[in-house]
Formats: sequence, C-alpha cells, structure tokens
Amino acid sequence: MAQKRYTVTGMSCEHCAASITEEVSEVPGVTEVVVDLATNTVTVHGAELDDEQVRTAIVEAGYGVGEPAAA
Repeated sequence: MAQKRYTVTGMSCEHCAASITEEVSEVPGVTEVVVDLATNTVTVHGAELDDEQVRTAIVEAGYGVGEPAAA
C-alpha cells in the first residue's frame, strides 16, 4: 500500500479536516486519509495513488497544497 504526505495551507479546524477527508476519500485508490492540523499535513494511504488527483481534491476542498512532505 502506498502512502503520500502533503503539506496543506489554509487548514485551521476540524471542519477543514472533514472537508479535505471527504474530497480526498473520493479519489480512486484512496483507502485512508489522515489530516494533522498541528503539522498542516495530510497523509493519504491507498493503492496506486494518483498524485495529481489527490492534489486536485485538496484544492477542490478549498485549500492550498505544497510539495509532498517527507513520509
């Protein structure tokens, strides 16, 4: 199972975490989304993760996404 971690800007509360989790969970292959508000990161687990689709889902949720963080 693959794992990718992204630095996300604009998150500040549990509503933010829920929005991102909902959008990213819809990406094909994603099995788990872990949002860490303290470190502004989103860790995505799944099989054959499409980096561009995950990034697009985060942006569609209303947040900025930087370069992948160290996993």
